[in-house]
Amino acid sequence: MGRVLLAFVAAGAAVCGVAAAAGPWDGIYRQSANGICEHVGAQGGAIKIEDSIFYGVGIACRMTRPVDVLDMDATLYTMECVDGNGEDADHWSERVMMMRDAQREGVIMVWNGYALRHERCDMPPPPPPEPAPQQPEAALEPAPARPAAVPIVEQPPLIETSQATPAAH
Repeated sequence: MGRVLLAFVAAGAAVCGVAAAAGPWDGIYRQSANGICEHVGAQGGAIKIEDSIFYGVGIACRMTRPVDVLDMDATLYTMECVDGNGEDADHWSERVMMMRDAQREGVIMVWNGYALRHERCDMPPPPPPEPAPQQPEAALEPAPARPAAVPIVEQPPLIETSQATPAAH
C-alpha cells in the first residue's frame, strides 16, 4: 500500500479523535486457507487489522463506531474506507460485523451480502484434504453390457370398422 494511503488513514484517525490503540481484532489473517501470511494486502495473501485499521487488498478502512452485538462474541463497525492513492482514491463507508470464529482461531467478517472466514496467521495452516481412497482397477467390476437395439415398428392407427346404430322401434 502506498504511503499516501497510509497517511490518509492515519490523518483521518487523528482528525476524528480516534486514538491509535490496539484493538480486540488486531492480527494478521489469511485471506484463504492457502493464504501467504507474509503478503499482507496482496491477492492470495493476508489481511491485517492493527490499531482498529483494516488493511485489505488495495484498501484501508478505519473501524469506527463499534457496537457490541448482544449474546455474541462480535462487534459491528462502520468502516471508513479508501482505495487507491492521491486524487484517484475512492472513499466510502460500509458496515461490517467482526465475529470470533468458533471452530478455528480467527475471525469471521460479515459484510452486506457475504461473510468471509479468516484464520490467524500465527496458527499453522490446515492440512490439505486427504484424497478419497481408490479401489484397485482389478477390483472394479465391468459395466453391464448395453441391451441390443430393438427395431421400432410403426402400427397403423386403430379404426373402428362398424358403428353401432340404435335400433328403431
